[in-house]
Amino acid sequence: MGRRVRQLNQYFTTINFPVLLRIIGLLLIIESVFLLIPLTTCLIYGENDWRCFLIAFGVTAITGGAMAFTIHPSTPSMGKREGFLLTALVWVFFSAFGMLPFMFMENQPLSVSDAFFEAMSGFTTTGATIMKSISHLSHGAVIWRSVMQWIGGMGIILFTLAVIPMLNHSGGMQMFNAEVTGITHDKLRPRISQTAKSLWLIYITLTVILFILLIIGPMEGFDALCYSFSIMSTGGFATSDEGLGLWKSDYIEVVATFFMFIGGVSFSLIYRAVHRDFRTVWGNDVFRTYLGVIAACYVIFALSIWYNGQITSWKSITLDPLFQIVSMISSTGFEVPEFGTWGTFVLSIVFLLMFFGACAGSTSGGAKLDRLIYMLQNCRNEVERCIHPNNILTVRVNGKVIPHETVSKVIAFLCLYVLIILIGGIILTAMGLPLIDAFFSAFTCISNTGLSAGVTGYGSTFSIIPDAGKWVLAIIMLIGRLELFTVLLLFTPTFWKK
Repeated sequence: MGRRVRQLNQYFTTINFPVLLRIIGLLLIIESVFLLIPLTTCLIYGENDWRCFLIAFGVTAITGGAMAFTIHPSTPSMGKREGFLLTALVWVFFSAFGMLPFMFMENQPLSVSDAFFEAMSGFTTTGATIMKSISHLSHGAVIWRSVMQWIGGMGIILFTLAVIPMLNHSGGMQMFNAEVTGITHDKLRPRISQTAKSLWLIYITLTVILFILLIIGPMEGFDALCYSFSIMSTGGFATSDEGLGLWKSDYIEVVATFFMFIGGVSFSLIYRAVHRDFRTVWGNDVFRTYLGVIAACYVIFALSIWYNGQITSWKSITLDPLFQIVSMISSTGFEVPEFGTWGTFVLSIVFLLMFFGACAGSTSGGAKLDRLIYMLQNCRNEVERCIHPNNILTVRVNGKVIPHETVSKVIAFLCLYVLIILIGGIILTAMGLPLIDAFFSAFTCISNTGLSAGVTGYGSTFSIIPDAGKWVLAIIMLIGRLELFTVLLLFTPTFWKK
């Protein structure tokens, strides 16, 4: 018995749980403030769902206040393990409380499994939905879905670092690295909290500009606000079943395409562009690859549309394919109505775009083009070593030699990425899903794209997936958003040991 106690003590005594719970409490208070947005929206439109948001606000605020003000850690310090654990837990807590309005809705309330899936899909900007139709939703529920995506787009932890200065010295860098997508992370300002504030300021400014541009067009204020949230976050939640196609506006399609493209660019590069460091932006290998991939795919899409006899107007061969490419590579997931008629070859290219996504440090999902570049250069080096085994070959990006340890981590990441798709697909087949649909569902969730096919009907919802399958996919969404290691690390015994 004494030996067992010592083993448990070895695992848990070194993690500062009180400080983790206190910070999560502070964040739940912030989430409750965001819940006032849909609550106010319901009151403005005279909708009865204001009650469900009031309940959600009260439960979240009270729980957060109890955790923040009654827990007093003996020390405020956090180490690397606390940073990783807090990063993962915050997303789970936000989704757990963010799902409450969907469970208490007056019209067609959701079950726990459905509500958690919808909330996790929102916060991870996946855009997958279990709702067969959103026409029955109140304005409050619609805007809450968009607000969730907007919060998750730049990152909950990044927001935390911006508003809670104490984390600047206490595990802040670990949390920043654990949440922000990419292989390496630029610290743009001397303090990590200053970096977080700068990135969020850019994000907010771009959202405001997008809102103004949308409201200038045929959109009304409510729709413009919701779409400015979902487009800038590259999440893809819509305000109606018709999506952006409701307006049949070339102007809206152009604006959406441009800002989805911006959402796929690393925000550190946008920061440098704002400060007129254009040479660094254009000299970035990943950004130029991003442009090159979009250009090459546009040529392929255009030729396929022509070959399949789908040219019906100038828009069908110019704007539509470009919109679809940017939507897929940025993991936004919007579709043009004619997308399904462009041929299976186009669909196979879409799979590649979904797999790799856009630039690291952006709001997009996928494995990121940065890792594609690392992998291709490393593969080229290995082929050359077959002929010249004594040659010293390196992976070089942006004029810098990449350490071998970083390249190895990239290869491990890509292997794990594929392995999770395989494991997720196998688990879903065990629940009765058809083979192709099971693997595609796991693939679209880990890439945070949310595109559905097969079992749910092309472009439809995940509503008929079993409840257990929805929990599996929710976990996969979180793993994809936090780029694997942050979540998978928690399941290793080494993480919990002293």
